[in-house]
Amino acid sequence: MKKNLITAFLYTGVTTVLLGVIYPLAVTGLGQLFFKDKANGQLITRGGVVVGSRLIAQPFTGAQYFHPRPSAAGANGYDGGGSSGSNLGPTNRKLVDRVRSDVAALQGEGGGRPVPIDLVTTSGSGLDPNITPAAAQFQIARVARARALDEKRVADLVEGHTESRQWGILGEPRVNVLELNLALDEKYPVRK
Repeated sequence: MKKNLITAFLYTGVTTVLLGVIYPLAVTGLGQLFFKDKANGQLITRGGVVVGSRLIAQPFTGAQYFHPRPSAAGANGYDGGGSSGSNLGPTNRKLVDRVRSDVAALQGEGGGRPVPIDLVTTSGSGLDPNITPAAAQFQIARVARARALDEKRVADLVEGHTESRQWGILGEPRVNVLELNLALDEKYPVRK
């Protein structure tokens, strides 16, 4: 029994050092060496100041900006520390009422066009930074009107920020809302 106890303690000590210290340090080191931007959260900086992450949605509410998907992360949404979906099922009255309300509000903006589903539903994490090209195109008229721009200019910007499927087969075409809004501010600043 004493031999088994010593073996168990040694095994626990070795695996703790190996898997709890050496392996995490090696993986972190390799990440920093080969994938520094990704390992550090793909932070976006402007003028030396971090303005957001390419990986996490931020709320944009003004008419002059493209809006992301709704968020259920945290009490007020878009909380990286409270990442999760709402866990409300398709028959839940609260969810149905919220989606109906959002659709009604957006239909006025869209001139009767169907509202893209991702503008009224949350993602699994509640922090999806991307919207579909259809959701971005749906918002072009509002953004152009708010910035006193021709819709073609805004549409060209959306087209330039539309990413295709990864390696041509994985995922769906998407538009990163933060990057699009930053490009919009840079190219066509809001007139005060």
